[in-house]
Amino acid sequence: QLQLVESGGGLVQPGGSLRLSCAASDITLENYNIGWFRQAPGKEREGVSCISSDGGTTTYADSVKGRFTISRDNRKNVVYLQLNSLVPEDTAVYYCAVDRGCSYYNSAFYYLDEPILGSWGQGTQVTVSS
Repeated sequence: QLQLVESGGGLVQPGGSLRLSCAASDITLENYNIGWFRQAPGKEREGVSCISSDGGTTTYADSVKGRFTISRDNRKNVVYLQLNSLVPEDTAVYYCAVDRGCSYYNSAFYYLDEPILGSWGQGTQVTVSS
């Protein structure tokens, strides 16, 4: 099964920003809903945000609404997650995955055991610390 490739993580101070990217060379991402997930040490992997295949629908977990923005450039075959106003609680490994839909992310918590297509990638580490 394929793995999506996450990048863009790093160390940032509280209030800072990062832009994460999700890419794949062996599938056309525009055909799929893409969700971003994150997993902090000792915690479940939770849904963060999702964008529909055509970009017409975007959803966010309650904890990140107003701070994160998901977008996609289907011509480049990449999905982005812009992280703004970062706080230490955002520290986690961030993953992207193909999902069946996006409505589930608009909640306090959502989890996905396995991507609908392929498997979990290695993720990208986001660390928010002063």
